[in-house]
Amino acid sequence: MADIQGSKDRLSENLQQIITLLNKQRLVENLLHRQDMSRSDAAKTNLVESLVHKQNLAKLQQKLDELHPADVAYILEALPLEQRLDVWDLVKVERDGDILLEVSDAVRQTLIADMDSDELLAAAEQLDTDELADLAPDLPKDVLKGLLENLDAQNRARLQSALSYPDDAVGGLMDFDIVTIREDITLEVALRYMRRLGSLPGHTDKLFVVSREDILLGVLPLKRLVVNDLNAEVADVMAADPVLFHPEDLADEAAKAFERYDLVTAPVVDKNNKLVGRITVDAVMDYIRDESESDKLSMAGLREEEDFFSSVWKSVQNRWAWLALNLMTAMIASRVIGLFEGSIEKIVALAALMPIVAGIGGNSGNQTTTMIVRGLALGQIASHNMQSLISKELGVALLNGLIWGGVLGLIAYALYGNYQLGLVMTGAMTLNLLLAAIMGVMIPLVMTKFGRDPAVGSSVLITAVTDSGGFFIFLGLATIFLI
Repeated sequence: MADIQGSKDRLSENLQQIITLLNKQRLVENLLHRQDMSRSDAAKTNLVESLVHKQNLAKLQQKLDELHPADVAYILEALPLEQRLDVWDLVKVERDGDILLEVSDAVRQTLIADMDSDELLAAAEQLDTDELADLAPDLPKDVLKGLLENLDAQNRARLQSALSYPDDAVGGLMDFDIVTIREDITLEVALRYMRRLGSLPGHTDKLFVVSREDILLGVLPLKRLVVNDLNAEVADVMAADPVLFHPEDLADEAAKAFERYDLVTAPVVDKNNKLVGRITVDAVMDYIRDESESDKLSMAGLREEEDFFSSVWKSVQNRWAWLALNLMTAMIASRVIGLFEGSIEKIVALAALMPIVAGIGGNSGNQTTTMIVRGLALGQIASHNMQSLISKELGVALLNGLIWGGVLGLIAYALYGNYQLGLVMTGAMTLNLLLAAIMGVMIPLVMTKFGRDPAVGSSVLITAVTDSGGFFIFLGLATIFLI
């Protein structure tokens, strides 16, 4: 098996091969078009051009056919829009659906926009119901309507049920490809039943034991099926108290349970304990990855995932909101500095030192915010430990402020020969770090209280507070004690 580095190298190599073939095709076509020739040569030229074009297309298509859908998705995401659509046109229809599921949401939109309704319907019909639920929100309404009409009653009901749940609920992650057995049969009968199926759904590590009304009674791990006497009944071997979920449960909580109990699959039941589906570790991993990427984008002030090769205008729309807020906070910071213009004119050293106070305060605040956001995500922060948490962060800020403020105070004294300036530097640093600690705790908590994602823009807000607060504290102390 290839290691991680080998897989990355193979992906890069495949991408380079595709780019080389695309460039070669374009180069040959351009050369043929530029040649001067008589009309009698036109037919021959068109024939040669057609043969070369078909040969390159055949090589491209052959290469794409050899690749896993996830690898094709990686290539599509790495290509500019024009080349991406050229490659997408060469993908076989029966693979369209699998690849659409693998690409990022932003790239998926560009691919779907290039397909007509018949192509989209054909691609969607190749997918299972749970996969359709992932793709359906991006499909045009007419395609989704046609898709629902083509499904049988059971799969239509399942798809509508899956679409009724938000993306952050277990119901939005569950699939319906499950294997069920009765509790009153022997393990031998269960084994024969599995063999008749011919294949098992992916990530199957247990069978779900249900009554005739599909009420969940327990689960039969496959390892118990293998090691126990085949004459034993399922009821005697099954686990009667499995970890289970309801469709309305938060996906975050499910992800924590999968990690805590080392789950591969788990049943999903309704309020009457009727088995309605399952959730698998691959769905949980996809959710965790998407949430992680979303948090990273949110902390940078990006509203949504962005296609690297999207239009300039679309990228501007995605980024402008927090940049506008940043501009406003920067203006506030500049006005704070303006209040102390007289002090800065008298002691020019203040202009050189004040960015240090603001910068370290912002860094400390971001550290605190990151810890709080992580604690909220893991469910480790609640009202019972809030006081201890705030006290701890204030203690850390105070100690860091005294230590590093003292260091900077000594540096300021060494540079400017003014011990009072050094003391002001130490005091300002300590107070700004205390302010950063308080805001680093409070901003995520307040955002959570109002139902907002605590990661969204937290770093922007912290930087704004510590910049303005740091300037005000430092220049204020300098005005009081030095002027």
